[in-house]
This record gives sequence, C-alpha cells and structure tokens, in this order.
Amino acid sequence: MSPARQISREVFPFLRVHTDGTVERYAGTDSVPAGFDPETGVLSKDIVISSSTNLSARIYRPKSVPEGRKIPVVVYYHGGAFIVASPAEPMYHHGLNRLVREAEVVAVSVDYRLAPENPLPAAYEDSWAALEWLAGGGGKVDEPWLREYADFERVFLAGDSAGANIIHHLALRRCRSSLAVKIHGLVMIHPYFWGKDPIGLEKADGARSNEGCDDPYINPFVGGAPPSAEELGCQRVAIFVAERDILCDRGKAYYRSLARSEGQNGKVRVELVETKGEDHIFHLFNPDCEAAAGLFDSWASFINHE
Repeated sequence: MSPARQISREVFPFLRVHTDGTVERYAGTDSVPAGFDPETGVLSKDIVISSSTNLSARIYRPKSVPEGRKIPVVVYYHGGAFIVASPAEPMYHHGLNRLVREAEVVAVSVDYRLAPENPLPAAYEDSWAALEWLAGGGGKVDEPWLREYADFERVFLAGDSAGANIIHHLALRRCRSSLAVKIHGLVMIHPYFWGKDPIGLEKADGARSNEGCDDPYINPFVGGAPPSAEELGCQRVAIFVAERDILCDRGKAYYRSLARSEGQNGKVRVELVETKGEDHIFHLFNPDCEAAAGLFDSWASFINHE
C-alpha cells in the first residue's frame, strides 16, 4: 500500500477508511435489480425522488390489485449502522418482496446517503425528504403506483436497526411540523439506540460497551424525559426485539417508556414483540427459519389490523 493511501480507520465488519478519503466497504455492497419476483408475485422498480441529492427509492406493489382498491403504504428505511446497505441489497430486496406479498401493501424503500462520505445527519435529511416527497400534492405524488394503489390514510413507517432509529426521529419531526402526511403506525425492528452507560446485554460486551455516547440522535432518553407515545403522532407503534441482540434491552426500555405514556392518554397503542433465541435482524439473515416467518406474520397483521 502506497504511503499516500494508508488506513485511517477500520469499522469492522463494515468498512475501512483510507487517509486519501476513499472508503472500502466489506458488507452491504451486493445488489439485485428491481423487477418481477416470481416467488412472491411482487413487482418493483427504482425511482428518483431528488436529482439534486441523488435520493432514490425502490417501490414495490403486488402484481394484481383489484381495480379501485387502495392498499396501505409502507415507507421503509434499511439498517446498516448508517454506513452500509441499500434497498437493492439482496436481503432487503427479498424482505420487501415478502412483506408486500404477506401484508398486501405498496412499499417505498428509501435509499438514503451513507456515512462517512455523507456524515450524519445526511441520512436523516434524506429520509425526511422522502416523506416530503410522499406528502407532495396532499398525497397525490406524481408516481403512478402510489397514485393508483396507495391508501394515504394508512401510511406506515418501518425500518430495522439504524432504519428504526431513523423513523423514531422522523415521527417526532413530522408531529412537530405541518407536513401533510398522516402516519398511521410505526414498525421498529431491532431499533438501534445506544447510550454512554451500558445496560443489560451491553455490559457483557466489553468491546462495544465502552463506545457508547449520549448524542440525542442515538439515545432517545438523553436531555430529560423520553418522548411520549403521543409525541410520535401516530395511532399505533410496534417494537420488535430479539432476545440475543445486544440492542434488545434498549428496545425494551423504549417500549416501556412509550407504554407508560400510552396509559396516560389512551390514544396510542404500543406493542412489544420479542423473539426468543434470536439475534439482530435474524429475519433477514435467515429468512427461511420459523422465527422469521413469525416476525413477518406479526408485521403484516399489525399493518392490517383495523
């Protein structure tokens, strides 16, 4: 390796950053094209949301929807620690195909910019821009699949890991804004929250328990009282955790906080779904296991519950 291109930082197992500014990723770089998926009968295509920031998304719909029927919309934000992955990564693409089939929804999987090339809060700003795009024209966004099939009274935000962190902040921001899109529910799968002081399973992981911080982006409990369920501005929230996931205890603490405030106003229903014996985003890494089937079934039921 030439002296001009030394490693300045390595974030295992995701990437390394070189002193000349180049980034070498180890994970999240595989991709599959959009199109028809014969296994699920789901169609997908890639669309541009903003050419100025290269913000794009992959949109999905069932191949067949009865004429005149409107179905829920799921706006999805992928995980990857803000630094890897995309909607085209095979496990995310196949996961969205499966969700669309099982829940019968239109899904918009947002391809936000990644750090370190685009430091935070770029991912949050792109994610917000996707919501602004969805709200364009009072729900009459210029996208045929949404215009023809989307029920804008049943919009859900969903995400895993860093994506679940993103939708927490999006929900708070939307509730405090005048953005003309109604969020019916949130689905937070293995949310990426952290903090300076380790809790639960974090204490047993010496390598990571000493790397916490209380930045408000990553710790929803910093700076006073945690947000209430009502502050998220939706009717229902589902929080999925996995027993062996180092993030499990943070997810449970977040659920308890929302559940306490849920009891105060009765306007928001908050659910916790824990999968025993499984680790972080197991449903994407091992989609054929029984536990993954249970997670997708619970996710679809949550969306379609009246």
